[in-house]
This record gives sequence, structure tokens and C-alpha cells, in this order.
Amino acid sequence: MTADPPRATGATGAVAPPVRAGATAEDLAFCDEVIRRNSRSFHVASRLLPRGVRERAIATYAFCRGADDDVDVASGEADARTRHLATRARLDRLYAGLPMDDPVGRAFAGVVAAAGIPREEPEALLDGMAQDLGVVRMADEDELLVYAYRAAGVVGCMMSRIMGRSDDQALRRAIDLGIGMQLTNVARDVGEDAARDRVYLPADWLAAAGSSVDEVLERRPTPGVLATNRRVLSLAERYYESGIGGIRLLPARCRPAILTAALTYREIGRRVLSRGGDGVSARVAVPDARKLALVASACARCLLDPGLRGEAREPHRAELHAALERAGLQKNS
Repeated sequence: MTADPPRATGATGAVAPPVRAGATAEDLAFCDEVIRRNSRSFHVASRLLPRGVRERAIATYAFCRGADDDVDVASGEADARTRHLATRARLDRLYAGLPMDDPVGRAFAGVVAAAGIPREEPEALLDGMAQDLGVVRMADEDELLVYAYRAAGVVGCMMSRIMGRSDDQALRRAIDLGIGMQLTNVARDVGEDAARDRVYLPADWLAAAGSSVDEVLERRPTPGVLATNRRVLSLAERYYESGIGGIRLLPARCRPAILTAALTYREIGRRVLSRGGDGVSARVAVPDARKLALVASACARCLLDPGLRGEAREPHRAELHAALERAGLQKNS
């Protein structure tokens, strides 16, 4: 991991005021619309954040979403690569302190300056998106976890910094929550990803279950494919336990929003499990009524137990980051 800027606050420290740093109200409204269109779950959760934190969160989400869309909504692989390289060039401009010519860039530049986000984190996100260009295969668990770290673990880091927590303990837990969420995405989207020639289920896990990458590409919910997907969700649960256990490290006013997001994504995985692990035949979604119930549950838990003492309090488990250490992405934790 990168060195942290000297600006961490306590778990109940003051939440940052609104920061625009060159971004206009219209820029932030544009970012908010990106969230509203693309992630109703995150949009609902973000409404629970204090104003200044929410502005930074929606700007960061809009940047991350744009990087994802570069490879997911392009007209083809060549277009995706062109868009991806353009986003890397915009990141170069941002960290060089040059003016940004788009609303998301201006808003995210303000976040980077205010929260002290090191370049390595959004750069790692783009590395994850680059893995989605063209054919995708995962050989083993390590490759899957490295991808999940790049695609979402570093987003957890950025969100933690936005909330004023940049110490190693908070960042490790934020990474875990992001990885858990990304593994849920993998399990939910097996069929959709296969249609794009992307298989994130580890090949060695498929083989151990008597299946193969070919069965995934054929989008057949065979026993082996389903068993492998359940294994992905079991792995996700280990990261959720650690990530949710770290929410108590965040400022108290931020906890309901993050717990809401965590519970909502965890619910997606549980619904896939209720289908036997079938993320192939159809895309599982959480109904709006259930989302509202999870919001209420998260708020109640934070109100009745402000310190979230009921969540896991054990030390961070170093083995959760062993794959990242082997890949040279994180120091020993």
C-alpha cells in the first residue's frame, strides 16, 4: 500500500465540510445523476452521509463508474481501449494539477486534493478496468482477489480517506468490504459476464468442481458451475465479516450509510445463494421494499449501538490480504 497522508482523524472525529475545489454545483449535480441512473442502492445509501462527505463520495463514484463504463458500454474492444486510455490521460492531467474539462474530472480533482488520495489508488482501479478489456479468465483465487482489490478494494480505500480515516487499520477493513462487494458482483453476473467472454470464476475451482470455463461460457448452470459460484460467495462472506467489523472505525455520522451499502450487497449474495448459487440464468436484484428495510435496519443498529460494539472486533486477519502481498500490491498487514 502507499504511504498515508498525515491527516487521519479519530473514529468519531469531525466530518469534513463541503469541498468543491473548482467543481460547481452543476458538476456535483451531474455526478449525483450518474449515481441515480447506475446504482440505486448506492444512491440511497449516499443520502445518509453528511453533506460534505456525500459530495466527495458521489464525485468518486462518478469517476469510478466512468472508468467501468469505458469497458462495459463501449461499441467494441477498440473503442473500449480508446476510452480507457483517454481516462488514464485525464488522470494524468488531474494529478499534474491541470484544469479539467469535464464535470466528473473537476469534482474528483476536488476530492483528491481535499482527501489526500494517492495516485496509486485510482491508478489501481484503472488497472482493474484494463483487466476487463477483451477476454477475461481467472486462473485461481489469487487472481480473483487481485482483480477484486483493483476493481473495488481501492474504492474502499478512497471512501475511507473521504471520511477522514487513512490509518492502516481502517484502510485494511475498507479494502475487505470492497473486495466482498466485488465478489458479490462476480457471483451475481456470471451469465452476463460470460456473454462478454469474461469468466471470473477461478479455473482451478471449476476444475475441482468437475466443471470448466467452457460450461460457464455456454451459460449453463451446471452443478459444477453453481458449486463454484457458491464458493465465491463463501469467500465473499469472509471479507464482509472483516469489512463490516471495521465500520465502527469510521466517524459515527458515516456509519449508517456504509452499513446500509454493506447489508444491501450482502443481501444480493444471499439471494444468489437462495437460487443454489445461480448467477447464470438471471440477474438477481434486491426489491425496493427490501432495500428500505435494510436502510432501517442499518440506521437502527447504529442508533441503538453507536459504536457498533456488536460487530466483529477481532484483529484484522492477515491471510485476507495474503494474495495482495504475493502480488506486491500491499505491505504485510
